Amino acid sequence: MKANEEPIIEVTDLVRTFGDRAVLDDISFNVHRGETLVIMGGSGCGKSTLLRHMIGSMQPTSGSVKLFGEEITTMKEHEIIRVRQRFGMLFQSGALLASLTVGENVALPLLQHTDKSVDEVEEIVKQKLQMVGLTGFENLKPDEISGGMKKRVGLARALALDPELLFSDEPTSGLDPIMTAVVDQLTLKLTHGTHMTAVVVSHDMTSAFRIATRMIMLGHGNIVAQGTPDEIRTSSNPEVQQFINGEADGPVPLNLSQEEHQHHRHVKPRPLFGARHRFHHKTP
Repeated sequence: MKANEEPIIEVTDLVRTFGDRAVLDDISFNVHRGETLVIMGGSGCGKSTLLRHMIGSMQPTSGSVKLFGEEITTMKEHEIIRVRQRFGMLFQSGALLASLTVGENVALPLLQHTDKSVDEVEEIVKQKLQMVGLTGFENLKPDEISGGMKKRVGLARALALDPELLFSDEPTSGLDPIMTAVVDQLTLKLTHGTHMTAVVVSHDMTSAFRIATRMIMLGHGNIVAQGTPDEIRTSSNPEVQQFINGEADGPVPLNLSQEEHQHHRHVKPRPLFGARHRFHHKTP
């Protein structure tokens, strides 16, 4: 990374509220070319919400998100499509279309966004499947392959347009340790071999520390900690240590009393029976 190089991603003073609850509260960070940024934190901390803002599928309450130097929060849909062609997205479930073959799923971005011939598309599909270790799987349907293979097909599709930037949402969720290592090695191969930039949302600490060059931990709508993997490992923040070590006891409680919950700064208490009218009662 050059000292004067413009960041690929710039998030500045980002706020996203749902009613009175601030899921993201004044979030700011940059991602530079060639970095692998892992965004981590407990369930419900705002990781996926932050990711949705970075890919332009959600509008912030306030703040700025720039990709490749362009402000995306004010873009129209047809404008943001152009920016999206410069990044790939690996969804948590793989998000393959069940009615299409593996090859057809990988070909989708090429068919939608390029004028390449059928022969050219078929060749690129073979190359991308070979890259993720699935040579010869073009004609199988998603229900004929394993969960780990679906993730790899999703990765091949995300790479179809040779993006500069890859977003991954829980890429190792639901995978066994061996398949997790396979997916991690693919990520490392891409970022080290092609100098691709990656942003990975994860709560898998083994995977996170294996692939990250920098890490951000979210909590309570804020950035609790950020730094290199070594800086996160040695953080003096007890919340960080509880999370990365998977400890039940610590500043993040397993259970909250009703009183604690009602006084949480992001929660507006609502009476249970205030929703009574929304329930359907069984008729005699």
